[in-house]
Amino acid sequence: MTARGVAGAALLAAATLALPGCAAHGPVLPPVVAQRYAASVELEATPFFPQEQYQCGPAALATLLSAAGVAVTPEPLVEAVYLPGRRGSLQPELVAATRRYDRLPYVLPGSVDALVATLAGGSPVLVLQKLGAGPVPGWHYAVVVGYDASRDRFILRSGTERRKATEAADFLATWERADRWAMVALEPGVLPPAADLGRYMEAAAGLEAVGRLDAAAPAYAAAARQWPTEPLPRLALANLAYARGDLVAAERGYRDVARLDPADAAARNNRAEVLGQMGCGAAARKEIEAARALAGEGPLAPTVASTARKIAALPDRDAAGCPAD
Repeated sequence: MTARGVAGAALLAAATLALPGCAAHGPVLPPVVAQRYAASVELEATPFFPQEQYQCGPAALATLLSAAGVAVTPEPLVEAVYLPGRRGSLQPELVAATRRYDRLPYVLPGSVDALVATLAGGSPVLVLQKLGAGPVPGWHYAVVVGYDASRDRFILRSGTERRKATEAADFLATWERADRWAMVALEPGVLPPAADLGRYMEAAAGLEAVGRLDAAAPAYAAAARQWPTEPLPRLALANLAYARGDLVAAERGYRDVARLDPADAAARNNRAEVLGQMGCGAAARKEIEAARALAGEGPLAPTVASTARKIAALPDRDAAGCPAD
């Protein structure tokens, strides 16, 4: 699974031109903050790295990663995220670099509420802004570190300014022109406020896909705790256990998924495969028949048939220590 990107693969450009943009009508922050969040939040301990020309991507990402406990400066990030030919950085490079430091890149919903909730929860947010237009569009990465509802302002680490207080309406206009792209870097096992299951699992699966299994595992475990009735995090944990050769944990995980969703043919097929490898021939046969009935003639049918052929060659008995069910 891949993180969502801004349409048109937005880039950072050399200079900026101020644009009026779409002006917000009325105050932006007060109606969002009222009754739900602190009136003002500023994450003052967030590091600051002044941005050199064209290199706001590495500097902004270093700020985000440092706040998430990674000892890093912009210099080693330049090669990873800066594209000289484009004189800027693309979002996929920022996401990929975040994974390489064993942090989970969670792409926020593009709403002021999500932005404020994340800041109130203690995490700075990397955002993409479009400060200009035409031949000099002014794509720019900054890190939002706070807000002040009474003054209707956001506070950013931006460019060479450690503390840039920006009218909320002005910020919203520049963020809107960049399709409201925003990302937070999380330590594995930490969930953002008001986390969305699909977005979080997408981010965790990205860690697994690039081989960062030790980071993916606590992320999946946190999701299983947060959404105890959802089968997807438990399926991911079972797959991870199988990839690591832990058949006992994998079998237990697939069994949990089947209990949460008895119609999940994939989980039942995978459990049958694991049972067979554990020497549990009788249990494997029972499980693969359930998988076969659920798969029917659908797209999973060939996989189930292949598993069934392997299980058919096993002795029709269970070894000592096989699950009772």
